[in-house]
Parts: sequence; structure tokens; C-alpha cells
Amino acid sequence: MTRDKTDHLPVDYDLESYAFDLPSEQIAQAPCEDRQGSRLLILDRTSGSIRHEQFSRLGDFLPPRSVIVTNVSKVIPARLHGRKRTTQGKVEFLLLTPLPAVECSRIKDGNYRARVEGLLRPAKGLRPGSRVDLPGEIKLQVEAVHDFGRSTVLLEWKGDLAAILASCGSLPLPPYIRRPEGPEDRDRYQTVYARAEGLGSVAAPTAGLHFTRGHIRNLQAQGHTFVDLILYVGYGTFTPIRVRDIRTHRMHAELMQISEQSARTLQQASAAGRPIVAVGTTSVRALESAYARFGEIRAFCGWTDLYLYPGASFGVVDHLLTNFHLPRSSLILMVAAFAGRQQVLDAYEQAVASGYRFFSYGDAMFIK
Repeated sequence: MTRDKTDHLPVDYDLESYAFDLPSEQIAQAPCEDRQGSRLLILDRTSGSIRHEQFSRLGDFLPPRSVIVTNVSKVIPARLHGRKRTTQGKVEFLLLTPLPAVECSRIKDGNYRARVEGLLRPAKGLRPGSRVDLPGEIKLQVEAVHDFGRSTVLLEWKGDLAAILASCGSLPLPPYIRRPEGPEDRDRYQTVYARAEGLGSVAAPTAGLHFTRGHIRNLQAQGHTFVDLILYVGYGTFTPIRVRDIRTHRMHAELMQISEQSARTLQQASAAGRPIVAVGTTSVRALESAYARFGEIRAFCGWTDLYLYPGASFGVVDHLLTNFHLPRSSLILMVAAFAGRQQVLDAYEQAVASGYRFFSYGDAMFIK
């Protein structure tokens, strides 16, 4: 009898060690009526103690003079519904290449062309050379077909691509939100601090969805400092881990940017011993990517494929504000790396038992 090579996997490296039971009714299908009306589970990663609070009271539990790092990337309505040119069959296209990385060339009649990556659904029947007509008079031609619906395509359009998407596209709500986009999503699936220069993410940095402008002003008045960066949330968010040994998973690269000003503020904060609070796993990834590259926080604009799982060390982040994540996902692995696998799973078990709402529109967790 052949022994399964996963039989002796250390528990921290076994994907099945990051599974948990979640009743479907606890998967949030819509945002809270009030942004800061969500619940907040507080996990002390030193003692393992858990406390249940409201997000509006976050300031009561932040260390004094915290530096709060937010991802100001903005979600783009990057999902388009079109038709195959030959059969008129319906096709959905989700642009994955962040807008700043779209290298377009101008062609005749004022049109533009660019080679980009995207998800095509259904992918069946689409092969290199297949053509799709999309709203806004966008023309698509498939150049290469990859795994799980991901494709390299050639897009051709006229005018401003961002404006066309804003007019004709829909928000790429996660697949576990089992409803069409509603009018509230254009506002609520976007952080209040998202910036136009960060336009291009295909998923929201959801830990930041809980903040209101008033809440941010109150935290600043308490002596906390907000610092921003940009990480364009991309395909890695959608990619499930398909290997049992998590060490063999490979992350898709995402585009990130830390400005000179933000880097300088973080350097000064570190020198002064001020605690760094990352809002969301995307902020963690950007901060720790810069640290892994330079050994300190420096300004950086480029791609990161940093993969954080148990055993990883953290050189920048002291505390983490995050939402509750999908089982067996790279995001729950990152949280487990930060706070310990068993402590995170125990906290998730308490959250389920206490009726917390999970995932993008769900409740929040603060790890001290």
C-alpha cells in the first residue's frame, strides 16, 4: 500500500488545518446599515484572550500614538458582460490587470489597444483567436488561455478606459455574495479613504470598509496617525490554494506603491517606537514586502508576490485589523502566521458561535 505523502505533514503546513465550519447564514450578503456598526472581536496574541466589542470602540483598544496604515486603492467596476462574436453566446470578462499597469498603444482613428489579463466565464469554447464584443464598444480577442478561466487577451477601445468601465462595468463582488450588484454597493464596497490615483483593484481592502470619516477624525484627535499606501488587489484574492502542502503554493503578483512621504513617516515612527497597526491583509503584504526587499521600510513601486504563512516573521506590523477570511485561503494563512494557527481558529470558532458576520461585508477582528 502506498502511503500518502501528506500523511506526515506538520499540522501548520497542512491546508486542511485551516478549515472551519461556517453556517451559510453567517456569510454577510450586504453591508451593515452603519459602516462602523459592525462587531469587533479582539484577540490578544500574547495571552490568547478574546473580547467582544463594537467596531465604533476600536480607539479604546489601540495602543497610544498608533500609526494606522491603510490601503487607499479604489475598486474599479471591472466586470463586463458581452457576447461571443460568432455565436452571440454570453460571456463575462473581469479585467485583472491594474489600470496603472495597462500598457496601451494608440492605433488608427484614436483607438487604443492593450494586452491584459482577465477572467473569462464561461471559458468553455474560448480559445486563442476567439473574439468577444463588450459594452462601451470594447473589442476583445483571446491570445492565450490559462488555468481556471484566466486568459491573456487583447483589448481595443476608444477614449478613456476607466471612464468606459465606470459607465458600463459592474463591481466585482465576491462570488459568495449571492446577489447582483445593488445601488448601495458603489458606495459601500469602497473605503471612505479610497483615492482616484489608486483606481484599479478588483476587490476591496475590506478591513477598511468599517471606517467613517468621523471615526478617522476621532482617532486622529486621540493622537493616532494615518499613513497610506496602495496595493492593487488582484487575482491572488480569487485564487484558491489547490495544494495540500501550503509551502508549495505560489502567490500571484500584485502591484503596490509606498510613497516617499509614507516611508519617511513609518521610518520615524519605527525609530520612536510607535506601534504600527495594519488595516487589512493588503496593508500587511505591502509593508512586509518592502521590509523583505530592503530590510527596512522604503519608498517602493513595483510588484510583490510575497506569501506569508505560519513560520513567517513580521518586521514591521505590530497589530492587525482584519475581517474574517475564507477557510483554506492565503488570507487566513497570513493571519495564522501573525497570531498563531490554533489561536486564530479558536477565535473563529468563538466568532461563529457568537453569530459574527463573515467575509467582505462582515465583522472585524483586531489582533493585539
